Amino acid sequence: MDLFLNLLMSGLINGSVYGLIAIGFAVIFRTTGVLNFAQGEVMMLVAYVSWSLATALSLPFWLLLIVTVAAAILIGAILEQVFIRPMLGQPTFAIIMVTIGLAIVLRSLTVLIWGTDAEPFDTIIKGGLLTLGPVVIYSEQFAAVVLFFAAITIVTIFYRFSRVGVAMRAMAEDETTALLMGVNVTRMSMLAWSIAAVVSGLAGVTLAMISSRASDMWVLGLRSFPGAILGGLDSVIGAGFGGILIGVIGDLSEGYIGHGLKEISGFAVVILILMIRPYGLFGQRELERV
Repeated sequence: MDLFLNLLMSGLINGSVYGLIAIGFAVIFRTTGVLNFAQGEVMMLVAYVSWSLATALSLPFWLLLIVTVAAAILIGAILEQVFIRPMLGQPTFAIIMVTIGLAIVLRSLTVLIWGTDAEPFDTIIKGGLLTLGPVVIYSEQFAAVVLFFAAITIVTIFYRFSRVGVAMRAMAEDETTALLMGVNVTRMSMLAWSIAAVVSGLAGVTLAMISSRASDMWVLGLRSFPGAILGGLDSVIGAGFGGILIGVIGDLSEGYIGHGLKEISGFAVVILILMIRPYGLFGQRELERV
């Protein structure tokens, strides 16, 4: 039982990181219909910028989060303006290929600026221990779970109740109709990229606090993608909790079955689920009249 609880907690912690990145996938897809395959690299860039700010300014954790959010908003807006805005109106496949190229650029840029050495991310919350029955976790691991639930709550409220969130949902349903109704489509696209950069950046910061900031952090984007697919790319909540499920399944399968299954178990589960529900666990089925 103790092993199960520890694996479950480990999966919840890893899944929280996956879930934050999966929310980033879903926000951009739900608004623009584009899969951003540079989401892991955006997460890594925000984490590196946050690490630099924390190292240079010695900011307390709460202030570091505020500064990181501001930096992520700026990074997301710049990337959308420079790489995605010129592609508006082009086939979706062409835009997806641009995001793949963007991923390569961001990886190279990160190595060029910060190098390849891993560095610890020391913050004011680092080093504390929390005991939950037979489970003992670090305070920064607990912070990852808290940040996930805070982020998914804020994004959900924003989408459902704010005027801008309703406009983004309208754009997702029918971009042409939303444009005719006065929705600024280009602004909504930029906002979606900024929100995705914020939630993914928070994932990068928590990951760097748990282990260290490293030049291979972008790989988590690939590990988080099955969570977004599993939950449903058109559902922000579904994508987030899909990431949680992938984290829990990965740790349980590796703990009980064998080493190395963490990376492939998520994709195996996605294949099985999509055979039954092609639109994901929380996605909406699209019906077309013919």
